[in-house]
Amino acid sequence: MSYEIIFMLVNALVVPAWLLLVLAPRWRTTGLVVHSGIYPLAYGALYTVCLIASIFFGQSSDAAGMASIGSVSALFDHPNGVIVGWTHYLVFDLFVGAWIGRDAQRREIPHMAAAPCMIASFLFGPLGLLAYMAVRLMRGEGISLFETR
Repeated sequence: MSYEIIFMLVNALVVPAWLLLVLAPRWRTTGLVVHSGIYPLAYGALYTVCLIASIFFGQSSDAAGMASIGSVSALFDHPNGVIVGWTHYLVFDLFVGAWIGRDAQRREIPHMAAAPCMIASFLFGPLGLLAYMAVRLMRGEGISLFETR
């Protein structure tokens, strides 16, 4: 399978989870699919396979590494490195978006206030979390990550 096809698949397959989070946050299927380990496990498995291919099987740029900005940039010079990095972003952004959804429900934050933050997490990662924390602060909920409710 080509890297282009893998890239298109990981992008396409994450969209239903985001649609469930934004359009049907309390639907049972959302809980079963998005709030379970299905996506982190599937994307984590792909990430691991591609990372192992990168480290042990030469599916990376010769200059790739973590010691300098140049070597980190070289990680993305090979299509496999792009898959590794992009999968990393997708799984963690979805994890944060799902957490925002659960936290908003626990705190009874209106979905119309949380949904834009989830969309921002999908599109811009940390910006969505920052926006959600701003929503919580404006509601007097603080920024603690403890799940006491």
